[in-house]
Amino acid sequence: MLEHILSAQSHDPFAFLGQHPHEEEGVVIRVFHPRAKEITLLPQQILMEKSHEDGLFEAHLVNGAMQDAYRLQIESHEGECWEEEDTYRFSTLLNDYDLHLINEGNHFETYRLHGAHVREHEGVQGVSFVVWAPSASRVSVVGNFNHWDGRQHQMRVRGSMGMWEIFVPSLCADETYKYEIRTQAGDVLLKADPYAQQMEYRPDTASIVHDEYQFDWKDQTWLSEREKKQAMASPISTYEVHLGSWRRQEDGTYMNYRQIAHELVEYCQWMNYTHIELLPIMEHPFDGSWGYQVVGYYAPTSRFGSPDDFKYFVNYCHMHGLGVFLDWVPAHFPKDSHGLARFDGTALYEHEDPRMGEHRDWGTLIFNFGRNEVRNFLISNALFWIEQYHIDGLRVDAVASMLYLDYSREADQWIPNKFGGRENLEAVEFLKQMNTLVHEKFPGVLTMAEESTSWPMVSRPIYLGGLGFTRKWNMGWMNDTLSYFEQDSIYRQYHHNQMTFSQIYAYTENFMLPFSHDEVVHGKGSMITKQTGDVWQKFANLRLLYAWKTVHPGNKLLFMGCEFAQTLEWNENTGLSWHETHDAKHRGIQLLVRDLNQLYKTYPALHELDFEQDGFSWVDCNDAAHSTLSFIRHAKNGAHVLVVLNMTPVPHDSYRLGVPEAGFYKEIMNTDAAVYGGSNMGNQGGLEAKSERHMEHENSIVLTLPPLAAVILQWEG
Repeated sequence: MLEHILSAQSHDPFAFLGQHPHEEEGVVIRVFHPRAKEITLLPQQILMEKSHEDGLFEAHLVNGAMQDAYRLQIESHEGECWEEEDTYRFSTLLNDYDLHLINEGNHFETYRLHGAHVREHEGVQGVSFVVWAPSASRVSVVGNFNHWDGRQHQMRVRGSMGMWEIFVPSLCADETYKYEIRTQAGDVLLKADPYAQQMEYRPDTASIVHDEYQFDWKDQTWLSEREKKQAMASPISTYEVHLGSWRRQEDGTYMNYRQIAHELVEYCQWMNYTHIELLPIMEHPFDGSWGYQVVGYYAPTSRFGSPDDFKYFVNYCHMHGLGVFLDWVPAHFPKDSHGLARFDGTALYEHEDPRMGEHRDWGTLIFNFGRNEVRNFLISNALFWIEQYHIDGLRVDAVASMLYLDYSREADQWIPNKFGGRENLEAVEFLKQMNTLVHEKFPGVLTMAEESTSWPMVSRPIYLGGLGFTRKWNMGWMNDTLSYFEQDSIYRQYHHNQMTFSQIYAYTENFMLPFSHDEVVHGKGSMITKQTGDVWQKFANLRLLYAWKTVHPGNKLLFMGCEFAQTLEWNENTGLSWHETHDAKHRGIQLLVRDLNQLYKTYPALHELDFEQDGFSWVDCNDAAHSTLSFIRHAKNGAHVLVVLNMTPVPHDSYRLGVPEAGFYKEIMNTDAAVYGGSNMGNQGGLEAKSERHMEHENSIVLTLPPLAAVILQWEG
């Protein structure tokens, strides 16, 4: 036992260090402290005997009783002198019930146990550390407080699943630390804490002790109304943001979460958005991953400040009526040596077989969803962001890669499931369990799947056979729409079905319509450069495109910079081209998006029945020759709006349409208005429907259709 302590190879140092009954001498207290020249036992004032030159000290209390509390007065070889509690006199941290729940995979608040927590233990303030490393032969917590010496603060292993724990008295928040792990092969690894709630600013990689209970939340009004604000019938218009490049300081450095909060919230309020969605803000080592290669799943990235700074960001958004969604990445993680990869020298969080455990396209590793502890880690993480940071929804990245074992693999690069199929059954069960728990514990919180295949019922309840998400990104609509708008207008008549096809499946899922960051990077061009024609037509096309997204059934999402038609592709290393908003053409797009957001929120017909067939009916979907579309959006109370799209640069002066009701149709949006940069062709504020039958309707109106424009009219009765 002594040799294991001195060589830092012990799996249970508490069995030797600390105080123990001694058959001949009552009680023996042993302390291992390599830096100590001498140690005095307090309050007895007993000078401990140095029984080994490497730093083992002993005190024998003849006929003495076990001490409820004792302290150590230490003098170092350098002449320093201080007092401290003995780490090895404290009892265990994890109770048997916690260990039982963890072992069976049903402990969904492991973040309250694992990692570093400022706490009081047996009447003493300090920090508790718990880490999972079942194949390790020894684990120590190391940091500045012990000169990064793994011989000190060797942890003890608990239970059969390999949980290591230790309580370090007198330690406090803001201490840096890592776990020093000795593998069965004898290698020594330095690992960041998987459950760390704060990490160092890259390129440094240590974890930081964070006191998670010191922030004063003031968003109870928002939380009490969240379920209503995010109900199926409520409008959700989301601004997708990469915090590192939305806006930067004048010297090019990052802004703090608090500064971003004030500027971003003011802007989003002005633009009439309902929600902000952040690209992953969990700690990641590489800027170019945009946050999608996560190392610190429980730590907001230190690029923009502290965890409390990020809480301030969320709190400020809520206090000003904006919801906050986070991008969440449970599909894969990077291979960085300080991270989760081969954490204890074995494939712990990932699969051993690369056919199951590696994404070769992305250079990342895949979580082993079949391990109870891995599911606990990820599900607890989802609940952690909602509970601790009041997050309103999680957009789950790369769901398709989780669902299919052969995702982006050749025939010989994957292993079928137990039934011989390509479905990842363990990932499916994980997603169902995660969605069940999120919705059970936090009613009104959304989970949104980025899922690009035809997997059925992604956003349907689990009891009906679905995966349980509340929303699914409509990648099919996005791809068809962008493909259509990239066609020269003269050829659009031959691609008309790309604009109508979405109605075949629009109500099979609860869809969100995304124009996300993925569409404006890697040579795809910006939203404005995707458009065809001369400069005027490009901007007119973009106005029409954004109107189409607004009036099509489904929640909305638009990536930053797209709202003012930034010319350049998005670059994560610089701020947006805000100077372009001073140009009338770009300003017109910005004002249009602002007004479309307000229109979407104001008129129930544009959002109340987004996920029901009753909310939409075609007027004319067959006029491919003129590349026009017309349809009705319905509200629950019978109110409706008429939408007409002209996808050519040719105006139509007398365009007759049948309408369901007689009465006045007020023009509430015309994307060709001069204020948006258009030619200002319109319908003089509105039109009266006449009792002239047309296309199966008893009433009809005659419209002026501006070129490359959308006209939206509200029936006023």
